Amino acid sequence: MKLAFHYFRTALIGASCRIAVRVVNMAGEQSFKAVVNDTNPKYGGRAFSVEITGSNYNHFLGKKIGDSVDGMFIGEGDQSLTGYRLEITGGSDLTGRPMRPDLDGSGVKSVLITAGIGYKGDKKVNKKGKTYRYKYDGLRRRRNLRGNVIGQETRQINLKIVEAGKRPLGVIFGVEEEVPADQSSGEEE
Repeated sequence: MKLAFHYFRTALIGASCRIAVRVVNMAGEQSFKAVVNDTNPKYGGRAFSVEITGSNYNHFLGKKIGDSVDGMFIGEGDQSLTGYRLEITGGSDLTGRPMRPDLDGSGVKSVLITAGIGYKGDKKVNKKGKTYRYKYDGLRRRRNLRGNVIGQETRQINLKIVEAGKRPLGVIFGVEEEVPADQSSGEEE
C-alpha cells in the first residue's frame, strides 16, 4: 500500500508542476525574434536581430510568407524602422521547424520532400575514417514542417528590405555613427 501511495503522490506532483509551467508560459508575454536582412550590396548582406512584442506582435499574426509589412511595427522607440518596407521571407517555431512557403496554414504538417527548405537532401557515408556527404538523385524524406502563416507558435521571422528608409540600418541599431548632413571642411578662420 505504501508503494502505491508513493507512485500516486509522484504522479500528482508531476501533473501539478506541468500545469504550473503551462500557466506561466501562457501568462508570459509573447514575442518574435525578427531577423532583418539588409539587401543593400554596399553592406554585404548583414543581418540585425530585433525583438517584437506587445501590439506589434499582434500585427504579424496571420501574415503569410511573401507579405510585405511596414517597418514601424519592427523595433521600439529610436530603433523603429520607420520609413522601411519589409517582406516576410520565412521563419521557424520554438523547436526550430522551418516555415515552408508552399504549405498553407500555421500548423505542423508531415511532408515527403526532396532537397529544399527544411531538408538538405544529402546522405553521410563513412569511408576509410572520413565522412563524405553525397547527394543522390531522387532522395526523399518525410519531415515535419510548419505552414506559411505566422501563428502563436512562431518564434523567429526572417525579413528582407524592399524599400529603404532615410536612416541606414547600421545607424538605427548603433553599429555605425550617424554622419551629419552638412560636414565642415575642418578649417577654421
